[in-house]
Amino acid sequence: MYDAFYPGQTWLDTEGKRIQAHGGSVFYEDGVYYWYGENKEKTDGENGIWHWGVRCYSSRDLYNWEDLGLIIPPRPEDPDSPLHPSSMMDRPHIIYNRDTGKYVCWLKIMEKDGRQTATVLTAERLTGPYTIVRTGLRPLGMSAGDFDLAVAPDGKAYYYFERVHSETICADLTPDYTDVTGYYSTHFPHGAPPYVREATAHFFRKGKHYLITSGTTGYLPNPSEAAVADTWHGPYRVLGNPHPQDTSMTSYHSQISSVFKVEGKKDLYIAVADRWVPDHMDWKYENYKKVFERMFSPDDTPDGGEDNDGEEPDTGEYQLDASINTSRADYVWLPIRFDGEMPVIEWKEHWKTEDYV
Repeated sequence: MYDAFYPGQTWLDTEGKRIQAHGGSVFYEDGVYYWYGENKEKTDGENGIWHWGVRCYSSRDLYNWEDLGLIIPPRPEDPDSPLHPSSMMDRPHIIYNRDTGKYVCWLKIMEKDGRQTATVLTAERLTGPYTIVRTGLRPLGMSAGDFDLAVAPDGKAYYYFERVHSETICADLTPDYTDVTGYYSTHFPHGAPPYVREATAHFFRKGKHYLITSGTTGYLPNPSEAAVADTWHGPYRVLGNPHPQDTSMTSYHSQISSVFKVEGKKDLYIAVADRWVPDHMDWKYENYKKVFERMFSPDDTPDGGEDNDGEEPDTGEYQLDASINTSRADYVWLPIRFDGEMPVIEWKEHWKTEDYV
């Protein structure tokens, strides 16, 4: 039994097995927290398995997690399915639609042709079973990368995603949350990785909308960036790196996937992050940033993200991160404090929610 968080250390479930909920999020319902994400238990970097479905865990104290199994299982019998184990499925995010009474899950799929699309599923319960309702979705006609979903108090939902190797998009979702309406705004334009923002995590605090994002360096960690706005669509004002103590410029060798507020606490927000490659804690961001700059030279992407004919640029060896063993990836959960508007994430070897009011 755990009685605290131990960031970066191997986290086991109540059965003593390594937790597999990567690139995911935490959902609170009826006094129970549900943590779900990519199941990487079979992804050894050699067998061609990218994922083994979406796994979910439940907890009442946030320390001890019971394995609820695969809420979205893989489909090894169907090589054309976005849920086939070789399919590069990432970043499951689930929101609840109170009007339809359905849970809606979006998945990012990195297609074999280099494009990135969305698969959308719905279920009557958070834990499934889920039914695929859309595949190959290119929202707004764009190649859509890492993302987050958020629901406003009035029930309207929003989709924040990386327009691959270009900029961040905030798009309104349709009333059933399974598509985009066509209304959107653009943010944080950059010419190419590693500066393009991905892994967007949205949260709301004291009338302000926050986005914490990562640079685009595959599984290699990089400095995060926080931004704030008064509305869902911004404009967003960049505040800077929320990890001021991190001299390695790697967000404590992790990548934030989501942020959630702890129920019953006045102002406690937790940044949920993956330490994808714990075996390489000696990496420093400045050591490999230039590699990514060369790989995504602006000369190859004249319009800042897509070739003139609409095709995605060749990513070359960038895709070699598929060969990394992520079955041993760990987690870094840390509290966020606020210095005025600025979210600050400081390193803690261990910490407790009980220490916060």
